[in-house]
Amino acid sequence: MLEANLEDRKREARLVSIRALIAGLLAIAALSLVVVRLVHLQVDQHDHFTVLSRDNRVKVQPLPPARGLIYDANGVLLADNHPSFSLDITIEKVGDLEATIEGLSRLIRIEPQDRNRFERQKRQRMRFQGVPIRLNLTQAEVARFAVDGHRFPGVDIRAELVRTYPLGEHTAHVLGYVGRINEQELARIDKSNYAGSQFIGKSGLEKAHEALLHGQVGYQQVEVNARGRVIRTLESRPPVSGKDLHLYLDIGLQQVAKEALGEERGAVVAIDPRNGGVLALVSNPSFDPNLFVEGISQTDYQALLSSPDKPLFNRAVRGQYPPGSTIKQFVALAGLAAGVTTSRRATYCSGAFSLPGHSHRFRCWRRGGHGAVNLEQALVQSCDVYFYDLANRMGIDRLSGFLSDFGFGSLTGIDVAGELGGLMPSREWKQRVRKQAWFPGETLIVGIGQGSFLATPLQLAVATAAVANHGKVIRPQVARAAQAPGAPAAEQLPMLSHTIELGEKQQWDQIVNAMAKVVESGTARRIRSTEYRIAGKTGTSQVFSLGQNQRYNAATLPKHLHDHALFVAFAPVEDPRIAIAVIVEHGGGGGATAAPVARRIMDAYLGGATVLTDVGGERGD
Repeated sequence: MLEANLEDRKREARLVSIRALIAGLLAIAALSLVVVRLVHLQVDQHDHFTVLSRDNRVKVQPLPPARGLIYDANGVLLADNHPSFSLDITIEKVGDLEATIEGLSRLIRIEPQDRNRFERQKRQRMRFQGVPIRLNLTQAEVARFAVDGHRFPGVDIRAELVRTYPLGEHTAHVLGYVGRINEQELARIDKSNYAGSQFIGKSGLEKAHEALLHGQVGYQQVEVNARGRVIRTLESRPPVSGKDLHLYLDIGLQQVAKEALGEERGAVVAIDPRNGGVLALVSNPSFDPNLFVEGISQTDYQALLSSPDKPLFNRAVRGQYPPGSTIKQFVALAGLAAGVTTSRRATYCSGAFSLPGHSHRFRCWRRGGHGAVNLEQALVQSCDVYFYDLANRMGIDRLSGFLSDFGFGSLTGIDVAGELGGLMPSREWKQRVRKQAWFPGETLIVGIGQGSFLATPLQLAVATAAVANHGKVIRPQVARAAQAPGAPAAEQLPMLSHTIELGEKQQWDQIVNAMAKVVESGTARRIRSTEYRIAGKTGTSQVFSLGQNQRYNAATLPKHLHDHALFVAFAPVEDPRIAIAVIVEHGGGGGATAAPVARRIMDAYLGGATVLTDVGGERGD
């Protein structure tokens, strides 16, 4: 019995020893795995976890650059930056977003449009980036949040520089405006260079020169604590401010041009023919661009969109109008260049013109006709029949080709975003767009600047400057130079040009002299000056077509059916320093309505005294 108990105890002891050994081996194995894992984490992946650790306490913050300023030709500040305060929410730092916004709305006014903008921008940004819930806080609102801001973790007031336009509607169409970056813009811009930036050029000069004005983003590495608060700055690279732009634009002349248009809808473009510098670019009526910078209200935007005056429409570079008789000097040049006419060749004007074998009568503006007129007389009296005949003998191919050399039908390349190119009708264009053949009667209509022929006021000003230059066509430019921050001088922007060759200088002189007589004794004699000589051409642009037996009578027509009034000119004739194009929508005769606008602008620029002659009499153009 004793032996059996001893055997049992020995067996139990062996079993315990085996179990202890197995447990020990398992413990050693487990410990070995832990050691191996620790070695792997602390040795093999040391660099990786060091970076992760540093990223938890080191943040890279973008430093947006200050946008470049814009000055006129005389150093007047046209686009500035002023401090503005917004209320930003950093999503990752907020527990209950809806409750936070609800609490903020009891402290600071938050409109539905603020919520809508917040929701849009929230989708565009990372959770660690601030998203504005309210823009342009007042001083009182900033003070209220300063008192109660501790109750809203993840919500901060952010100060930023915001664009402002001191002269408002006087520069709206030429400078354009900046606005908040939208989703489409975010998809095409360099996101790294716009980190921290809220604004981008939306139209006009601001959009065309965005690359110069924006600058280069900077950054700073900061150390933060567990709650995300900045402890210290570790490293920084300051941003590079955008370049300042210095313009050819003369804001004094710009204001004179706007005042000269008065309440009329229309546009003025004035150019220095010596360098293509845009002295004035006005579209009337205008709007306040400051409304758009931080987001225009739906009410204000709808009011602008629904206005019959279309204040948002840039008539100077996007308005496409039949140029009317303002095209006749170019048609005359085309005839001289092609050898189809001479200065002496006369055409008899009976008041109408018919193509051989056709009964349709293309009428002259003077029903009784002008009699026998040569090239100069035809320009001075704006005889339609002379130019019907000249266009018919040239044909549309030579005519459209020559006029295209002056830039009609194509973009001028001006540094104002949104330009349209007008329309220079041709045989190819009609076949391509309308799938129809060209008819001879259409050539006649093109010869007097009507029908499908469309030109912008900018194109007319550029082409007129080319006549003043005897064929040198210069690309129009609003910005003259760009100056980097701290640079001692501004860098001149390049001037581009090409020359139209006629073969004889005398042909240019003939056209210039005829245009001078238009002002001195012709359809624009109302604005003739005793202080300097003006070369010009009047024009009217039909709003609707008249039947064969109908007669235009402005007294019986509503305002919106009146002809558009046009005038192009340059001065002084001997040494041109300004070329100008004016359109007054539904203004009637160019000599009576548009020419006085141009005279007032030229007097302001050249130092003359505006004295107009009341000539009265027939309608003319």
